[in-house]
Amino acid sequence: MLEKYVLYGKLVRDRIPQIIRADGAEPEVYVADPAEYRKRLGAKLEEEVAEYMEADETDAPEELADVLEVAFALAADLGVDPTQLEKIRAAKAEQRGGFAERIIWTGNR
Repeated sequence: MLEKYVLYGKLVRDRIPQIIRADGAEPEVYVADPAEYRKRLGAKLEEEVAEYMEADETDAPEELADVLEVAFALAADLGVDPTQLEKIRAAKAEQRGGFAERIIWTGNR
């Protein structure tokens, strides 16, 4: 059933219909069911990551904020709040490290 939505419409931020109305148009919208919502969030994450990858240094922080917004929405959909998500991130960083040292792995000997 989700496949019928794949090519039609896209997930937008909550205030976008209001902004469209303020511009004098009437948006056509509906609320996704939970399964479609999760699928659309995945597609939105891909979209936002692609926009980040194409951004210059001036626009990159804003695009990265969009990636983070989608990550928070995905976490919330999984029942994880931003504080819990940060704890998970910090624990992984403590156990495995972060990326600050810019280490590139090329294989084993």
